[in-house]
Amino acid sequence: MTADPFAAFAPDVRPPVLPETDVSYAVEDTAVGRLLLAVRSDGRLVTSAYVPTTDDEGAWLQRLADVVSPRVLRHAKPLDTARRELTAYLSGKVTGFSVPVDLVLANDFQRAVLAGLATYVGYGSATTYGELATTIARPGASRAVGSALGANPVCVFVPCHRVLPAGGSVGGRVGGYAGGPAAKEYLLALEAGHTAH
Repeated sequence: MTADPFAAFAPDVRPPVLPETDVSYAVEDTAVGRLLLAVRSDGRLVTSAYVPTTDDEGAWLQRLADVVSPRVLRHAKPLDTARRELTAYLSGKVTGFSVPVDLVLANDFQRAVLAGLATYVGYGSATTYGELATTIARPGASRAVGSALGANPVCVFVPCHRVLPAGGSVGGRVGGYAGGPAAKEYLLALEAGHTAH
């Protein structure tokens, strides 16, 4: 019998079985880049994706329409809590989020990786792709873990920026990150600075 990868993880990360729902989205310009945030009508965050171009934005909107609901609406009000918490996080005022996350856009392996990450790598901490692979009982799968994190549909809220290549060097190559190396370095420095106080 295989262990449940969500056993030690908050129940609201499990992809829920919900009826078709509206998806509300907004695009935010942040300190780490342009992010498309989207929530279901029940308030669960389904994406926080880097969208540096309108083509990227269009691709994410199409993915939301294909996977979550064909009713995708540009409507910022349902995102008030997520937007407020993101702003507070990026300014160092909070160290986590209360917004429930829905990993409907992640495959089963990504869900296991993201659940392991959120469970075992806290604010101000970092790990390597190999260590995370071992943590989720997939030793030797560091590249697969890297690919899963590289396609994280809820960047920042599920902190894939905390995973580094072997050696953990931030000064050199910090590993792939959807927002680019500058965003990853910003987030790591923000968390390191906050935990140093």
